[in-house]
Amino acid sequence: MSRQQNRGEALPLSGVVVADFSRILAGPLCTMILADLGADVIKIERPAGGDDTRSWGPPFVDGGDAAYFLALNRNKRSIALDLKDPEDLHVAREIIGRADLVVENFRPGVMTSFGLDYDSVSTGNPRLVYCSIPAFAGSSDGSVLPGYDLLMQAQTGYMSFTGESGGEPVKMGVAILDVVAGLYAAIAVLAALRERDNSGHGRPVRVGLYEASIAALVNQAANYLLGGSVPVAAGNAHPNIVPYQAFSAADGQFVLAGGNDKLFRAACAAVGLLDIADAPDYATNAMRVANREPLIAKLQEVFSTSTVEHWMKVLREAGVPAAPVLSIDQVFASPEANTMVSSVPDPLRGMLRLVRSPLGNIGLSEDETRPPPLLGEHDQEIKAWIKETGTAAEEGET
Repeated sequence: MSRQQNRGEALPLSGVVVADFSRILAGPLCTMILADLGADVIKIERPAGGDDTRSWGPPFVDGGDAAYFLALNRNKRSIALDLKDPEDLHVAREIIGRADLVVENFRPGVMTSFGLDYDSVSTGNPRLVYCSIPAFAGSSDGSVLPGYDLLMQAQTGYMSFTGESGGEPVKMGVAILDVVAGLYAAIAVLAALRERDNSGHGRPVRVGLYEASIAALVNQAANYLLGGSVPVAAGNAHPNIVPYQAFSAADGQFVLAGGNDKLFRAACAAVGLLDIADAPDYATNAMRVANREPLIAKLQEVFSTSTVEHWMKVLREAGVPAAPVLSIDQVFASPEANTMVSSVPDPLRGMLRLVRSPLGNIGLSEDETRPPPLLGEHDQEIKAWIKETGTAAEEGET
């Protein structure tokens, strides 16, 4: 019996089978979201090492898989298949023949070389939705450049405006463009599955890492396309709003978000600078952007006189959005972050503390959450499921 059949039938994606050929981050994040919503995600991995991120450590858990892998693969089943081996390739086709969705993020042409591309497999499974997450969805560069987040942060401009003013280009501390692509892919496949339910036919879906990265430029892209403004690194300052950045207190850093004139005036009043709130140079956000440097200098001079805790109390009592700059250990010491930590029992690795899905009560509960699979953990279970479900895939084989 498929592990999916043991789940509550009320889950949004209950009964949906996903053949997951993806690895690293964008694809596995997409399929983990689907698994959290109740889909039966079958993770197809190469026998020698499996998903690349299993070895992307330290840290490793009990000498096994890296924490990186464990962050992205809960609620899935794993089967180890060598797609160059005819018998294993046959098993892969059998899984696809029974699947509602394929997700893959190989370089263009790889799935075609195995006869596992959409055109080849959809003949025998016309209801199949097939999601590809290449580096480039619409460019010849997709055949030569791998889809690594670091490359995209460089090639889509993010590094050019991240970091301190006048400093070297800096990448973001999380592979956020992979995350964005994975989220876009999850949205795309949910829409395609909905369409399939209405039309009876599946379709191919492509979400390029490059294209998702460009889409995520949002206001910076609009600033250039509509205003001709080329962004440059400006530390923590916002290109369009002042004050909206980090400040140094006597014992640490905090951020202040003066998102409109009312909040700016409230902040000035709270810290004893009401006179500058009334000054013509700072009366509107446009004027504050034009006169950013002297304004920030005045605020910084005041904030350096007391502690982060003091300014948090003063600003928050005045209704001004502000927050301390915390390290990860401080984050997870907070009650707010602790609500996002799930303790997942694993019979081999012990209790795993993982960040849970933020989707609330729409998916699997904490009690139903299963640990990320060992490499090939479900080989026999999945092969037994193939036998139980007949020969659905064989009609589509060539």
